[in-house]
Amino acid sequence: MEWMDGFWGTWVLLPLFIFLARVSDVTIGTIRIVFVSKGLKIIAPFLGFFEVFIWLLAMSRIFQNLDNWLYYVAYSAGFAVGNYVGLIIEEKLALGYLNIRIITHLPGDALIKRLSNEGFGITSHSADGVRGKVSIIYCVLKRSDYKYVSAIIREYNPKAFYTIEDIRFANSGVFPMKSLLRGNTNFPWRLGK
Repeated sequence: MEWMDGFWGTWVLLPLFIFLARVSDVTIGTIRIVFVSKGLKIIAPFLGFFEVFIWLLAMSRIFQNLDNWLYYVAYSAGFAVGNYVGLIIEEKLALGYLNIRIITHLPGDALIKRLSNEGFGITSHSADGVRGKVSIIYCVLKRSDYKYVSAIIREYNPKAFYTIEDIRFANSGVFPMKSLLRGNTNFPWRLGK
């Protein structure tokens, strides 16, 4: 390729190409891994094809020019940026479900009522903690609803202890309809029905 010969090709265009190729393939790879972990078997192989194809393009350029240190820097920087971009995209996609386990020393009735009124399915029970009686509240929700639910928890009890676990699959449950999430959710849909 003639455009790659000379100063601009060797020291600007080709390192930029390697950097962008690496950002692309690592971003795709990060998203592919998330899809695999969520059981999305159809999309993951397609992403894998493009991930490896782009990687081969970048590596072939590096192997043709093993004496240029800037290519190694571009490759490494592309890997780092690709991880970051992939994680940002994954966060925006917010695929899957979470289980929030809330443990509170305050009575959980008001929080349970609010979450139920918002359309979230709730399971709760009383328990004994190290410091006395507690309410334990379980709520399985879409990852895209996490920020909203955590704001509700902080509103009702800023000192509540809660943990979050990823769920690969949810068979049945109560989840608010997306369009009704911020308003009246008297009509929650049921997963699996």
